[in-house]
This record gives sequence, structure tokens and C-alpha cells, in this order.
Amino acid sequence: MDRSAGPLYYKGWYHLFYQWNPDSAVWGNITWGHAVSRDLIHWLHLPLAMVPDHWYDINGVWTGSATQLPDGRIVMLYTGATEESVQVQNLAEPADPNDPLLREWSKAEANPVLVPPPGIGLTDFRDPTTAWRNPADSAWRITIGSKDRDHAGLALVYKTEDFLHYDLLPTLLHVVKGTGMWECVDLYPVSTSPAVEDGLETSTPPGPGVKHVLKASLDDDRNDYYAIGTYDGETDTWTPDNADIDVGIGLRYDYGKFYASKTFYDPVGRRRVLWGWIGETDSERADILKGWASLQSIPRTVMLDTKTGSNLLQWPVVEVENLRMHGKSFDGLDVSPGSVVPLDVGKATQLDIEAVFEVDTSAADGVVTEAGAAAYSCGTGGGAVGRGLMGPFGLLVLADDQLSERTAVFFYLVKGVDGNLTTFFCQDELRSSKANDLVKRVYGSLVPVLDGENLSIRILVDHSIVEGFAQGGRTCITSRVYPTKAIYESAKIFLFNNATNVRVTAKSLKIWELNSAYIRPYVD
Repeated sequence: MDRSAGPLYYKGWYHLFYQWNPDSAVWGNITWGHAVSRDLIHWLHLPLAMVPDHWYDINGVWTGSATQLPDGRIVMLYTGATEESVQVQNLAEPADPNDPLLREWSKAEANPVLVPPPGIGLTDFRDPTTAWRNPADSAWRITIGSKDRDHAGLALVYKTEDFLHYDLLPTLLHVVKGTGMWECVDLYPVSTSPAVEDGLETSTPPGPGVKHVLKASLDDDRNDYYAIGTYDGETDTWTPDNADIDVGIGLRYDYGKFYASKTFYDPVGRRRVLWGWIGETDSERADILKGWASLQSIPRTVMLDTKTGSNLLQWPVVEVENLRMHGKSFDGLDVSPGSVVPLDVGKATQLDIEAVFEVDTSAADGVVTEAGAAAYSCGTGGGAVGRGLMGPFGLLVLADDQLSERTAVFFYLVKGVDGNLTTFFCQDELRSSKANDLVKRVYGSLVPVLDGENLSIRILVDHSIVEGFAQGGRTCITSRVYPTKAIYESAKIFLFNNATNVRVTAKSLKIWELNSAYIRPYVD
């Protein structure tokens, strides 16, 4: 499974389309797989939705996006790779709009409806967005990612009335120097009001109480970057709130293995839902042996963090809680410096964990050995075994009894010369597996912590995937790990504190075993 395409809700079903090679666990022969769900968690596989069978997509049916028009009609724009491997945009529609499962798709006779414009590379023109209605003229707009000759990442904007004929607008939606090819661009509105917890429909116009998120997947480093800013419907341009953390040089959706994501507006839950593609970090040979590669993250709701105003909050969709079975609570556990505390939860391969930590940093007062946040990063700080004054501390998941395998999810606090604390949230895969054909890293970044807040983590564990959410989803990390010993009944979980000068208390710790989602083929 590769990146998702065209997620939507239609006549009682959530639909996920995804790039897939039905013949092998390696990239190639890209078709559109198709699955449906009533609840975003329990998925049913349907037959292939689209296959490369025309000159304009014979080298692959690549990523696309769905737009549902006011009359209920669905239009699907997708990138095709032509016989000459030129990237073009194509239109498809459901062959039978009365079929809630949307099993058959009809490609437009007019395809391709868009070809690379002058000045754009023939292989640098892909991934059309969901369309939005421009408030200035009521026509539709889409944006497509690309780059220029100077390696600046950019988003083109097209205007259309009928999704068959398009006008390239003279201004770029946005451009950022040095960021390279922008894939899977996404533009969507978010509410700035603390009183509005709903997501916003894609065509919600700019104005008071509305910001727009612009996101790009950078082909250069295979990470998803976003920024919060303002969309101007008159000029069809977007401006970041803070140019220092513009798209591609600032915030990321996820600091682990998470790429080519896509959002859609869910009209039932009145929320914006985010999908991310979790690629493999093992070898291609291993993928071929196991017969599959890559998967989708648990869907996440996305909204603006109205407390900070400067970042998003991502959180697993509430439906995942329906997988929770028996749970255990461990409240008020002290974790002294240098200690590891086992937690008896039985089998620990599929878990939903919510933890709140209180940290006593008084023992570190007056000790100045660290030069503030600039002196630490998750990737260079020694991971979970490096010892600092105020970190690392957190949880060890997918661990065996002897801790010869474990994936650490942790906080690390740094006191600056001004006395202020900076908090890092990290995941350490370096000891996650005894296997030797893996890429293992320590991922992470800063996480905002406001005055009076305790430190909190939500962790979803599923055999070989660990998704971590800090401070309500301000910073998120996804790890793809491959334990060889910490599997099935041998998988355990521990609290740990490798700091030298802070006492940590797990004020609240709840751990649920999760049931299987029983993903299977759809049967009439």
C-alpha cells in the first residue's frame, strides 16, 4: 500500500482509495485500491477502483482528490503517468452514482484535462487537491504541487467551472525557496474560535475566525510540513502567519515515518480527518518475503490549537476507542531517577495508552550544565539511554522482559540560561529490534507546554507501529518498528526515568488492550 487518494464520505460509507501494486510488495504498476468503512476503523476491501489502462495513465494511476459538488456529484481528479512518463491530470466520476460503494469509475473522454504548463517540468506536476469554491467569483479552484528551476517548492492554482476546462492563474498560491518538489499539497480552513470544535468544510471562505493551513509533502526529505496562515480569495494567494516557520522549513504533521498525507472534511462527524502513509524502514527483500509493504495511519482529527494559535492539534478519531477492551489504571506511580518500572497489563502488542506526568524539577535548580534548547535535539541527544538533568523519561513499549528490545516514547526537558524550560518529545527506535536490515532512528521535536499544564502522552501500539501524541496532539511521532522478541505474549510495557535530577510521577496512567479491526474483503 502506498499513499492515500481521494478520501470521502458518500451515502453512509467512508471511502479510502490508495496507490497499490497488486502484483508485488515493491513500487510499480500503480493502481487504485479501494476500501470502505462505516466508522473509519473497520475496513472492507473492494475490487480495484482504477487501473492504468489508457495512454494518459498507463505508467500509473497516481494520487488524486475527490470533490463533492453541491448537487451531490463526485468528481475525482488524479495524476496519471503517460506513455512518455509525463505527469498529467485526469478526471474520473462514479459510473453509478446510486451505488453507495462507488465500485465502478468512468474516466473522462476529455482526459487529460491538464498538462504541465510552460516552465514546469514534465515530471514535476502532480497531486491535485480537493477543489474549493472561491468566494470572489464562485468558480472552483484547485492547486497542484511543483517546483521551479531554482528548486523552490510551489503550488499552482487553477480555476474551473466544470472540471473539464481550466485556467492557470497568474499568481502562485505560495512558493518557498529551497524546499524542492511539493507533493500532495493540501489547503484547508480551520477555526480560530475556542468555542468551535468542529472542522470546517473545504470551501469555507476566509474571514474572521478562519485561518487556512497549507501543507506540502517534500520530495527531498519525504516529510510532511505545514504552516498556518491566511488565504486571500481575491488574489488566490496564501500568506503564512510566521515566515520563519513557513511550509517546508517549520512545523511538521509528524516527526517520524509519516508522508504523503491527505485530509478530507467529514460531514457526519463535522471534522477534518487526516490520513498519513506509513512506509517501511526494513529492506525491500524483507518486504517481498512478508508479501506486503506500507500502511495507513490511524485517521486523525485535525484542528487549530486555539490555546497557542500557532500549531495544529492531531488526535486519533474517537472511533478508535471502540476497539478498547479491558483496561488498567496505574495512578500516582513514582519513577525515581535511573529507574525502570514494569507495568503488568498482560499481552502488550495492541494498546491504547494515556499518561499524564508530574515532574519535580527542584533538584535541578541552580545546576547549570546545559546550554538551553540549542544544546539538545532528539536525534543527537543519545536517545532514551542518554542521561541528562531532566530527561529522558516516559514509556518503553514493545519491550521484552530483558529490555533487549524496546521502543522508547519520552520527554526531555532543558532549562535555558534564562531559567525557562523547553520540552522535547521523542521516540527512540535504536533498540526496537534485533534485526539488522533496518533503518532505526530517534525522532522528535519541541512540544509547546503552557503554564500550569502537566506533560501528557497518548500512544497507540499495534504490533509494529507506534504512534505518539504529546500535549493533546501538538507534536506527533510515528515509528515503524520490527521487534523479533517483543512480540505477542512476550511484549511488555515499562515506565522509565533516565534523568539524573528529576523525580517523575505518573499522575494518571491508563492502558487499554485494543481489539483487532478485522479488516477483510467486502461480501455482498
